[in-house]
Amino acid sequence: MALGPRLDLRQSQSLVMTPQLQQAIKLLALSNLEIEAFIGEALEANPLLEAGEVSREAGEEPPPAPDEPSADLAIGDDSALDIAPETLDRDRDTGDGELGGEWGSALSSGGGDDLPGIDERGAAAPSLADHLEAQVGAVAGDGREAAIARHLIGQLDEAGYLTVPLREVADELGIPLAEAERALRIIQSLDPTGVGARSLSECLALQAQEADRYDPCMARLIENLDLVARGEFARLKRMCDVDDEDFADMLAELRGYDPKPGLAFGGSEQAPVTPDILLHAAADGGWDIRINEATLPRLVINREYYVELRQGCTDKASKAWLGDKLTDANWLIKALDQRQKTILKTAAEIVKQQDGFFRRGVSELRPLTLRTVAEAIGMHESTVSRVTSNKYLHCDRGTFELKYFFTSGVGGGADGEGASAATVKARIRALCDAEDPAKILSDDTLVDLLKAEGFDLARRTVAKYREAIGIGSSVQRRRQKKLAGM
Repeated sequence: MALGPRLDLRQSQSLVMTPQLQQAIKLLALSNLEIEAFIGEALEANPLLEAGEVSREAGEEPPPAPDEPSADLAIGDDSALDIAPETLDRDRDTGDGELGGEWGSALSSGGGDDLPGIDERGAAAPSLADHLEAQVGAVAGDGREAAIARHLIGQLDEAGYLTVPLREVADELGIPLAEAERALRIIQSLDPTGVGARSLSECLALQAQEADRYDPCMARLIENLDLVARGEFARLKRMCDVDDEDFADMLAELRGYDPKPGLAFGGSEQAPVTPDILLHAAADGGWDIRINEATLPRLVINREYYVELRQGCTDKASKAWLGDKLTDANWLIKALDQRQKTILKTAAEIVKQQDGFFRRGVSELRPLTLRTVAEAIGMHESTVSRVTSNKYLHCDRGTFELKYFFTSGVGGGADGEGASAATVKARIRALCDAEDPAKILSDDTLVDLLKAEGFDLARRTVAKYREAIGIGSSVQRRRQKKLAGM
């Protein structure tokens, strides 16, 4: 068969996003404060734009640009920003590795992705020093011992480690080394377990002792963390004289310890959150939802300046430049208007789905997914994801990120729907807070109590949620409540 060149005509269709539509989608994911910064840049770049109240009459449109093309984004079109993930890459979370991370050359434990609960919002958390000093008085033998312990607390770093040599502290205070060691042992007995350690090995050993797992085998494992980091497990098994099953249990136990216990407490003030959406109860029993315009400047087109510039444009290039600026200004105003409508539409559906939470509290928080909201408002799931990113809603119960209201259902009950993870966490906290100090509830007991209330959960799930909300094990709670009752 002879080879030769030829010319073919083919027709094909493809979805192409214009630069303006790409920018509109980007605006949808920004918070009000980020939008404020974007608007500031737009005001500097476009002389026709100015910040202020809209002064034109209702229904009156800005002056059209000469030969202005059809708008890429229509105000009334809810699907204008509704882009499927096939046309725009979505962010994906990455998981932590099994080794490395916080322990540096040792081990790390993976973190959860649970959002903070209601009682964890608002005021900044107490610092590690405040938390430790509140416990010293109950365990110190006398005022002198308490004063030395408080001095040592001031020497701890943010992770809870004592980085200053104990001999140096004793010389500074003019006390015997043995007295400084007794004060350090007092600190190491406080909550959280592991504070006051002088090395990673000592920190983990304190936690193993607290869990009653510090046998000779575990001691040898902790003494050889460098081998753990290098993955020399066969050598470690021979040193610890255990079989594969026991070694796997020891390694799992070790990974469950916190290498930096002090980081669980606030070390600096949290930046205040500025809400994007304001929610108030309406007089008719419904809800009043609106955008927080205090952080969102209004944009208008300076008509007088536009007319003045148009009269001064005598050449074609100047007229084209002015037309481009007017087109950009019109588009930005429309895009911001569409963004507000999309956010309000999504927030209204979230409030509708979680009406019980806003009226009665976290116990009424329902399981909710992005797909449920997307189907209800007729948009794509990826659009709802962008709308709820970096957005905060303020109501009578506090300020919450919109993502907080999306939670999976667990512990399916008689209705088949189950309860939200936040509801289960709130119930676990209530049970632990109300427990008798003389009869601390174990995880198995919590499982039975929750099952009696209609929450069918596994023990490991209850333990996971208990740890996620900062509630210690039954051993830790027994010690804490014993100290509190002294």
